Amino acid sequence: MTHYVDGFLLPIAPEKLQEYQKMANQAGAVWKEHGAIAYWECVGDDLDIQDMTSFRTAAGCKDNETVVIAWIIYPSREERDRINALVMADPRLKDMCDENNPPFDFKRMAYGGFKSIVCHQ
Repeated sequence: MTHYVDGFLLPIAPEKLQEYQKMANQAGAVWKEHGAIAYWECVGDDLDIQDMTSFRTAAGCKDNETVVIAWIIYPSREERDRINALVMADPRLKDMCDENNPPFDFKRMAYGGFKSIVCHQ
């Protein structure tokens, strides 16, 4: 079975992590309610691997920041488009964070949609 995946990579200051986690938990519930198969948010733990590009570098972290990597799994790209339209129109999403003091800089978040090529479940 093939799926479609939205992936996210973002830098975040540790003091904003608890606020972000609360927001992400609420967002995950909204995505799942509208039909997403799975919703994951993970914070960096073991990021400085010798001789490899660091996720901190890829995310453009400042010295005091760590990384969140996240993904949402959908049945297909068509379902992703349908679900995301519902999510973006859901008033609960708009009320999750203070636009004047967000938990991270949305402009520094990397985002993209991905086709599955291997899936072991």
